[in-house]
Amino acid sequence: MLSQFLKFFKNQGIDNSTSSILSYLLIFLIIFIITICIYWISSRIIKNLFRQIAKKTNSDFDDALIRHNVPSFIAYLLPLFFLIFQFQEVLSILPKLLSISINILEAIIALITILIIRGVLKSIKDQLIKYPILKDKPLESYIQVFMIFIWFFGAIIILSLLTGKEIGVFLTTLGALSAVILLIFKDTILGFVASIQITINDTVRLGDWITINNSGADGDVISISLSSVKIQNFDKTITTVPTYKLISDSFTNWRGMSESEGRRIKRSLLIKADSIKFMSDDEVKSMREIQLISTFIYNREKEINDYNIKNSTNKNQLINGRNFTNLGLFRNYIKNYLNQHPDINKKMTIMCRQLTPTPTGVPLEIYAFIKDKDWVNYEGIVSDIFDHLLASTSSFGLKNFEYYSKQ
Repeated sequence: MLSQFLKFFKNQGIDNSTSSILSYLLIFLIIFIITICIYWISSRIIKNLFRQIAKKTNSDFDDALIRHNVPSFIAYLLPLFFLIFQFQEVLSILPKLLSISINILEAIIALITILIIRGVLKSIKDQLIKYPILKDKPLESYIQVFMIFIWFFGAIIILSLLTGKEIGVFLTTLGALSAVILLIFKDTILGFVASIQITINDTVRLGDWITINNSGADGDVISISLSSVKIQNFDKTITTVPTYKLISDSFTNWRGMSESEGRRIKRSLLIKADSIKFMSDDEVKSMREIQLISTFIYNREKEINDYNIKNSTNKNQLINGRNFTNLGLFRNYIKNYLNQHPDINKKMTIMCRQLTPTPTGVPLEIYAFIKDKDWVNYEGIVSDIFDHLLASTSSFGLKNFEYYSKQ
């Protein structure tokens, strides 16, 4: 087309003068207008085609392509190829200017091709995360790794097109600058290695609740990329940590708890030491009315009496022989209370144990697992259990430790 315009002006007797320059400008203006028209037409046709396909198919992949602007980028290619074809026709007229223009256009095509590839990859990622088996995988990291290579080679090709030099020249130069490149992309390289290790070892998944103490992060993982991991804390703030920190530093992943059959209780009651005592027969008799330990008292009382009779124990002093203690009865009461509680998982460990005495009392630790792992429900159940146990201590003649304020 451009050559036809030039022939037309040549037949009109226009020589290489000011009129010739104006004729060239007019021709380029016409070509520019035609290029805009081609883009407008191709853009409408391609976008409408994608929309029609998206409406007729059940797949969301075509919708993802539209969302990531793939049709828009494709629409740019036809007018660019048209311009290159027109400039190549008359390259001999303005060789330097048109050659530079062709190189720029080819570089733009290479850039748009990279953007199309990126849009396709993002669309593929949007589809893959819908599969349950891949939903919690760091697909974003893989896409970013692939795009780094695409951008790397794309940048070399673009530079080669703009400068007219061979690709090998740039690769040789980059080899000499490898130390600088490693320094600049240190975090990216570390993130890449960390992403591979996280995936292979299944250390972290999307949706996991993790706690990183030295970063103040405590919440759900919402994004795993090549360079960073985003954690939405329970107060809805977002903490971002480098991906390689999940390999180099320690953190807690609560996934094991979420996937188990119960959420653990590991909490202590602090009993005042001076409230612990041996129990007299009358006190033991009154304890038989507590249903959860009545059977235990009956069986143990027979065992204790047989032992004391056999060993001719002097029972004028309670310290002699074997006796009930209020703390021992309370410990058995707690164990039986947990065993009959409907929200405690009976298939997992249930224990009430006495820990080493401390300046703040004798710890009586409750160790069990709640069936309901939801945080709000869990805390409600635990609170109900300890409300009951704290109120029960007085029934056994025990006192809960607390600091008294000086008034």
